[in-house]
Amino acid sequence: MSKRRKQTRSASVAGSSGAPAGGQRAKEKREKIRDVFVPRPFEGLADEAEWIALRELVPAASAPLRLHPDLVERYGDRPVTLSTVLPMAWPAMTKPDGRVFIGLQRHDQSGDVSRDLAVALLAALDAEPGKQVSVPPLPGIGPRLQDLLVTDRLDITMHDGFDFWLDPDATDDPTVQASLERANASIYPTVRLAAAPAAYWCRVPEKSHVRWVLPDDEDPALDALSRLSAAGELTLGEGTRFAGMFRAHGRLVPVWDLPRNPEADEWEAPLADFAKRYAGALADPAPLDGAARRARQGLVGRQLTLR
Repeated sequence: MSKRRKQTRSASVAGSSGAPAGGQRAKEKREKIRDVFVPRPFEGLADEAEWIALRELVPAASAPLRLHPDLVERYGDRPVTLSTVLPMAWPAMTKPDGRVFIGLQRHDQSGDVSRDLAVALLAALDAEPGKQVSVPPLPGIGPRLQDLLVTDRLDITMHDGFDFWLDPDATDDPTVQASLERANASIYPTVRLAAAPAAYWCRVPEKSHVRWVLPDDEDPALDALSRLSAAGELTLGEGTRFAGMFRAHGRLVPVWDLPRNPEADEWEAPLADFAKRYAGALADPAPLDGAARRARQGLVGRQLTLR
């Protein structure tokens, strides 16, 4: 994802002495926006792990969102759709009929993804339908997504392409059609697995992967993976390899390398079996033994972090 952008301040207006006027200095101090990092921006939302997966793993998917009753009273019950990504990685867009789309994967972001999404949602609701939505890169203090939505579980629809962005007649425009074809060509085939929540299979040119956003806190999840590693039970079966894991928004995401050819449904049973082993290791109250501690050190050494 994009690096954190630094807030820049415009030059001060000098007084007759060449120094910034006192009133101007005070105004600039008030307007300075401080970025604050929130390690678990989706905490408190139903399906926290699915929000993370849609932001970090899934190329093309959408889910309807329900506005909090206070927003419905203010804006009406307007349809709002969560999208993994929008055209040009926009944070939000509106349709002429009043529909609102919010993009999870975007260029500009602060240290609190939830606050970013909340500002994008409010800006889209305030914008004239069908017009471009202006969203600041650093939103400052204010409501977060958890304050603006009814926190239902996500009803996720996977897409083979980004056609769901467009109105039915939009693809008649050759420019739009060409842009859509380029975007669709960049998508790796991705399937949501039923064996575990927030688990996804994808096929890349030379292999396939299963990636699972674990729903548990990092330390107990890491201990459970360490127990399985020490017992030689960290793969999804013959021909598979535990490739490592990364941290994303306060959760661990183990990744497995798979043979390229078998389709996604071939991995439902192996992942279900692994999920049972993981649940058993997670529930084990005993301290890690020496082999599991060494395995834990090895897992940590191969760990990457995504914001």
